[in-house]
Amino acid sequence: MTKPAASNPSQTASFIALLPLFVFLTLFIGAGVYFQSQGVDYAFYQLPSVIAILPAIILALLLSKQKLNTAIETFIEGIGHSNIIAMCLIYLLAGAFASVAKATGGVDATVALGLSLIPSDLLLPGFFVIAAFIATAMGTSMGTIAAVAPVALGVADQAQIDYALMAGAVMSGALFGDNLSIISDTTIAATRTQGCEMKDKFRENLVFAIPASLITLVAFGLAGDGQAAIAPQQIEFIKVIPYLTILFLAVAGLNVFVVLTLGIILAGVTGMAAADYNTIQFGNDIYTGFTNMQEIFILSMLVGGLAALMQQQGGLTFVNNQVENLISRFSKSKGDASPRAAELGMAGIVAITNTCVANNTVSIVVTGEIAKDLAQKHGVNPKRAASVLDIFACIVQGLIPHGAQALLIASVFTISPITAVLNAWYCMILAVVAVTIVIFRKRTA
Repeated sequence: MTKPAASNPSQTASFIALLPLFVFLTLFIGAGVYFQSQGVDYAFYQLPSVIAILPAIILALLLSKQKLNTAIETFIEGIGHSNIIAMCLIYLLAGAFASVAKATGGVDATVALGLSLIPSDLLLPGFFVIAAFIATAMGTSMGTIAAVAPVALGVADQAQIDYALMAGAVMSGALFGDNLSIISDTTIAATRTQGCEMKDKFRENLVFAIPASLITLVAFGLAGDGQAAIAPQQIEFIKVIPYLTILFLAVAGLNVFVVLTLGIILAGVTGMAAADYNTIQFGNDIYTGFTNMQEIFILSMLVGGLAALMQQQGGLTFVNNQVENLISRFSKSKGDASPRAAELGMAGIVAITNTCVANNTVSIVVTGEIAKDLAQKHGVNPKRAASVLDIFACIVQGLIPHGAQALLIASVFTISPITAVLNAWYCMILAVVAVTIVIFRKRTA
């Protein structure tokens, strides 16, 4: 994002400069609580975040000690920062790929392939794996839940598996993949704000995700006692190829813009080769993918501008100073205590923010600059900082009943969102694994 406030030694810390952020959070959370009290579905999504942030921006401009025209220029510079623009472009391409792949049958083909491979006595861990793969390939937990949950519900009925357990398995897998995916909006936000490569953050995330996922698989395997004979699936492997290709190319280190562009083209070509799909539909689906990313696209730009204003006014310096004071208490001894405390500080900031805004991507965008400054001061590698941000945002997103994932899967399985999050075992296990790794892992360059 913008240049760290702490890089300017003359920057004066100011709590007042944070008031616009509190206004944004108050409006967003307050509206969610109100609509939830009225029994409105998706209560925390009734007031769009891009609208809730507008009063905060106006307040930030009014609080600025700069002349109005200069303050507006600062805001625009924050919007136009290269990291913000690159982030937004990647959002568009990721949205287009997900839209085209879904329209051409890629999601259905992947689900069918997964169902054909699940043993009848391992349905819960099997659906965890299916959801995990699709979310990793698509880069969206919401899209994965929407695609997999109805199928999982039918299988749960047939096998007499507790709805809450099946919902927890699907939600766990979806959040695993969303967190790990190279093209998810959380990965895009984390890597762009911390200045690291997506493939490096992916490999760093594996340190946390692999042990947590293995424990989760064992847990769901032991919990599942239902069996069902799954009907033979018609598998169109050609439609799975775009997903496999994009995963391979991204991990290989190819530029993300090239990876996503090739993925979009390949998904369109396979659709035309395997079904009644033409170039006009292809173009419309690309545009649909763009529009699906509209809210996070606009919000990222507005947050970038707001962050620039708060930085100029000393708000980010104030937060940095408070976190530094906490870190110093845990860094009296020599060694790697300071990096460890800094990572825990990043985890705490993004977790608290995500609890408030119920959106893991927004929480990463909002806290990314502070985390980057902490990483630079305390010798935390950018890829590790990005991984910590994404990991702990994912954990909280899976454990808040007012999050979109819990609300969606609860509506499909006709259970309460609280029941859904209580069975999202992966997020609970990941929390324990992540804190343990952060505390005990040996730091290297």
